[in-house]
Amino acid sequence: MSLFKETLDEELLTVPEAKELLAGVETERAAEEDRELRYELARAIDHVNRFAVLDVEESLELVDELEALENVDEPVAYKIANLLPRSRTELRAVFAQERYALDGEELDEILDIVSKYA
Repeated sequence: MSLFKETLDEELLTVPEAKELLAGVETERAAEEDRELRYELARAIDHVNRFAVLDVEESLELVDELEALENVDEPVAYKIANLLPRSRTELRAVFAQERYALDGEELDEILDIVSKYA
């Protein structure tokens, strides 16, 4: 018998999207007097409230702009939109596990796009 549950579906989200979803859960739980927030849920809500800089529409626009670039695929675009790197070093950390490295010009292009939103 496995302790892990089966993954039925997976969807990439930006931090603002997660904040919106968790706000709904928090409201639902607050309506039920006898039901408290579990520790993990409370920490997740605290995290998204602290780190959601953009609104949902802006974050999705940023993801779309990043995906339009040649070397940025969907998962990397979401990572960049969630982290909002401000330097080449921070951006290189995002690409550290990828099978390719970007040159300075490509990194600057991504940072220019991020700087429009951050």
